[in-house]
Amino acid sequence: MLKEREYRLDGLFLPPRERPDLPVVIMEAQLASDPDFFMRLQAAGTALAAELNDVITAIVVSRFSGRSIPELCAMGGITLEDFTQSVARREIFGLGEATVTLRLLQRRCGLISPATEATIRSLALERLELLADALLDFNGPADLAAWLEQQAA
Repeated sequence: MLKEREYRLDGLFLPPRERPDLPVVIMEAQLASDPDFFMRLQAAGTALAAELNDVITAIVVSRFSGRSIPELCAMGGITLEDFTQSVARREIFGLGEATVTLRLLQRRCGLISPATEATIRSLALERLELLADALLDFNGPADLAAWLEQQAA
């Protein structure tokens, strides 16, 4: 494909359904020197992987909601150890940790505003764990506000 200086992929080639063992090929044709080509290619691949992960997650959740984690691992051909070390597991269990942390914060600090709750739910798992540890030393809502302000800085 001939094109002007556009920044998009020329092609995405998926393997035939009967040959899932073949790789996905991303093609980019350059007519001019582009020092940022590989960075854009990597970004496009990363974006595609994220989209595929979202689609796969949605399919697994909707289709196999009654299955246990070991059953899902067996169906996917991965070990339970692989799953326990995955980003997906950390994200799934991070959702539960946010709920527990919010309940403990309400007991320690009183009613949590919707804006503060949203801020806490958006914390990365590592920061959420730090908050769960720190809340044991909180004496009230001012301590929570100070902790969140310190994290934002």
